[in-house]
Amino acid sequence: MSTVIAPSWRRVRPGTVVTGALAWAAALVLFFPVLWMFVTGFKQEAQASTDPPTWLFTPTLEQFQAILGRNFTPYLLNSLMATVGSTVLVILLATPAAYALSLAPVARWKDALFFFISTRMMPPVAIILPLYIIANNIGMLDNITMLSLIYTVMNLPIAVWMIRSFLLELPKEVLEAARVDGAGFGTEIRRIILPMIAPGLAATALICFIFAWNEFFFAVSMTATNAPTVPVFLTGFVTSEGLFLARLSAAATMAALPVILAGWVAQKWLVRGLSLGAVK
Repeated sequence: MSTVIAPSWRRVRPGTVVTGALAWAAALVLFFPVLWMFVTGFKQEAQASTDPPTWLFTPTLEQFQAILGRNFTPYLLNSLMATVGSTVLVILLATPAAYALSLAPVARWKDALFFFISTRMMPPVAIILPLYIIANNIGMLDNITMLSLIYTVMNLPIAVWMIRSFLLELPKEVLEAARVDGAGFGTEIRRIILPMIAPGLAATALICFIFAWNEFFFAVSMTATNAPTVPVFLTGFVTSEGLFLARLSAAATMAALPVILAGWVAQKWLVRGLSLGAVK
């Protein structure tokens, strides 16, 4: 007796179609401000400020050329140095801390975890004055190294919690088998643990990179002429005189490109890292 198989399109449930359509609609709504910012960057200032908006226009690179003419490169390099430096330092510090709080828990590890996350809850405005005084006294005010250290402290609690969650999902049998085979602590870390949590480390690094790249309060408070970052550069376009929307949109587009490129390059590891341990 032959079995009749219905076409795949007949087996699609209406609920799946509705859910997919709603997901696409939500994605488009959330992405629309980014798309509008990108499009506005190619307009003339008079076209960017019309009401109702100008939908049909001739694209121009005038705004992007003006941004490059305002010496954008030093701000971009400052942001890259502070962000990449702090992200690398966060991963190097958070990984052994997470190991000590997960696979080899130290005494009072719950108190340590709470202390880590409680420092992230502190409002930045509450600590800016002592940080400013310390940086001024040690001669590191308006300095990229100081800004990178501040970003490291800012992102370290989140990184510890994330990496710890990835380490807790490691199969205990694999670690026990390695120890039975005579693997030392260094071998266990290098050849077993780090390769298995590499997607999680990539996801953590990308999130820390985004947080540091977008940080504005410490950058505008602790820098002046030598170490201002891209977010500080963007505020220079907001004035009380004249039109600035098109040029600000172009500058914001250029500022967002490094993060978008980093996310695009690391998307495979990001998805694997954020879903690590989700399926048992």
